[in-house]
Amino acid sequence: MAESFFRIARPPHHGLVRNSLRAWFCFDWFRPPYWGDQAREVDDGGRGAAWFIESEYGHWVLRHFRRGGLPGRVVRSLYLYLGHARVRSVQELRLLRDLRSRGLPVPEPIAAGYTRTFGLFCRAAIIVGRIRGSVPLASYWRDEDAPVWYRAGRCVRRFHDHGVYHADLNCSNILVTDQSIHLIDFDRCSLCPDSGPEAGWKRSNLRRLERSFGKMLANVDAASRERLWARFIAGYHGE
Repeated sequence: MAESFFRIARPPHHGLVRNSLRAWFCFDWFRPPYWGDQAREVDDGGRGAAWFIESEYGHWVLRHFRRGGLPGRVVRSLYLYLGHARVRSVQELRLLRDLRSRGLPVPEPIAAGYTRTFGLFCRAAIIVGRIRGSVPLASYWRDEDAPVWYRAGRCVRRFHDHGVYHADLNCSNILVTDQSIHLIDFDRCSLCPDSGPEAGWKRSNLRRLERSFGKMLANVDAASRERLWARFIAGYHGE
């Protein structure tokens, strides 16, 4: 059974936190300075907006929502407020809870928060469980790592079979441990009603990952890249 979450509102701050943690929760959890030496910035934190948190309550990742591209140069962290349910941190937390209830390997949702600003806008953040001992898929670039890519293909296929569209499927958002493979960073992700094997969004998702694969392993010789990608596709199709 998926754990329930408690909604907290202390204007201008609002959020959701796991019921088991509500007695200790405060909105300062979303501020890295609050954690002092327990917070360490993630080297590859997606626009410099993520921190590892080593707290007495668990090993977490705190991530602030920030824009990329041209909009990010103008408005870095402000988003139009369209209601509690449509805040991006809230949407991601609820999706993670759903995916975990399906048995899919995703981070544990801990808390989501946002702060209303100027009435029409908000800033958002999320806390999730850290996948301990994991490294990005792109770290496995040798020929002998082909079995890892096969496992990664099987993992992505599981998500696709459940209709999960990952808006930023790339080699950094696939984490590998000795025992498992997880997908992370579900901002703007969704469940698609058309989850048939030939659904166009699945092909688009794989093409996005292949582009990331080519960029992140650009220094690996072409023949090795082709072999690794072939093993990923074989895993995806269960061949």
